Amino acid sequence: MPAMTDPRISKLADVLVNYSCAVKSGEFILIEAIDVPHEFTTECVRVAANAGARPLVMLKSNQVQRALMLPATTEQWNVIADVEELQMKSVQCYIGARGNPNVSELSDVPAERQRIYESTVWKRVHSAVRIKKTRWVVLRWPGPAMAQLAQMSTEAFENFYFDVCTMDYARMGRAMTALQRRMESTDVVRIKGPRDTDLTFSIKGIPAIPCDGKLNIPDGEVFTAPVRESVNGVIHFNAPTLYRGTTHENVRLVFRSGRIIEAASSSTDKLNEVLDADAGARYTGEFAIGVNPWITRPMKDILFDEKIAGSIHLTPGRCYDEASNGNESEIHWDLVLIQTPEYGGGEIYFDGTLIRKDGRFITHDLIPLNPENLK
Repeated sequence: MPAMTDPRISKLADVLVNYSCAVKSGEFILIEAIDVPHEFTTECVRVAANAGARPLVMLKSNQVQRALMLPATTEQWNVIADVEELQMKSVQCYIGARGNPNVSELSDVPAERQRIYESTVWKRVHSAVRIKKTRWVVLRWPGPAMAQLAQMSTEAFENFYFDVCTMDYARMGRAMTALQRRMESTDVVRIKGPRDTDLTFSIKGIPAIPCDGKLNIPDGEVFTAPVRESVNGVIHFNAPTLYRGTTHENVRLVFRSGRIIEAASSSTDKLNEVLDADAGARYTGEFAIGVNPWITRPMKDILFDEKIAGSIHLTPGRCYDEASNGNESEIHWDLVLIQTPEYGGGEIYFDGTLIRKDGRFITHDLIPLNPENLK
């Protein structure tokens, strides 16, 4: 007899197919599975087929990806992009599940080789087609490497993961409406925090987008973008960040008229290498406020860390079309500042009004977004 599927996997597949992608009968849905168990991929196929959809599957491995990237040429990746672009243009929905057997698998791939991939497959398939023309959702898959990053046992991390990923996202979405409304009526944002963090910028005229499980799992943020040249001051991030296989601690950025004029971290040379990728990489493309009640500390996985309750993130690089400030770049690097008391506290002001202190919303309309009201 076939082995029984873990009911938590079935519940997650249902969330992804029927809530996040809202798949309709007759639609094609692409499931891109990178280093994830076949049990999960198979269950997504089953749930999609039961909904009347036509599932397609693409299996990948980061170990194989590294082998491809090391000798890569632009011509080689453009051929791969031709194939994947055609497939992506043929589907209405997309689920991207990414496992992490080794989070540093790509750490020794030279930056110029990584840029070839970003400027071909990522730009042509994902930026131009998947993000703009499909209903998509992406997620990480839990495993020992992620548990290790989170400093948890494998079993405890799996329990945490499924709590986070299958929470009541519709309820969260309803509570986000007030924050979206406030952000869209705000001109000047001020972020204050420990050490020397004191940053101001405008978000006037740029839409605010609530994220309630329709694009990312886990989810829980409302994002917009700073007016491109309005960012001034200093921000000192306190969540470690993993980018292109390198971990950065204590990223500190100094802005003048929107541009990063100083940048330092535990890997300052690699940080500036990324920020020098193109003209837009030293400007910001996103500002967001995290509200997921189950995520309370960083684990060097941005799909989780950017949703930490009581956090904000600011993003050097490309903006999103939904909340555009006109900044273009191959880079999009979410950097997280946690403002809960355990991480030193901090304040957010909208047009001079304090709306969140030490990670907790204090205005009447935003209190429903505090963790105890979302669990």
